[in-house]
Amino acid sequence: MKFSCHLFVCCNQRPAGHPRGCCDPAGTEALREKFKTELAKRKLGPLVRANKSGCLDQCELGPCVVLYPQEIWYGHVTADDVERILDETVIRGRVLEDLRIAEVDLNNAALRKK
Repeated sequence: MKFSCHLFVCCNQRPAGHPRGCCDPAGTEALREKFKTELAKRKLGPLVRANKSGCLDQCELGPCVVLYPQEIWYGHVTADDVERILDETVIRGRVLEDLRIAEVDLNNAALRKK
């Protein structure tokens, strides 16, 4: 049976003070762990997975999470957003506009800090 959703959670780290920042400055993968915990509570496995991702190259918009095959990109995601992402987007299919990274902002070099 194929997966209904892969959540790729950026766990990239960079040195403190890096101008682009990073999605997991503490190096704890806490956001991914929160997704895994909440997925288990909802009994969504094994068809929904929270995968660790390397850099998604949206650092200025991070922490970032991308959902596939839905192709939904979320930015500035916090642990407080995890339950809402699972309940609203993964289960109900609703895009959370307050977290969604607009297509025009994806890979937009103008957003990068010098």
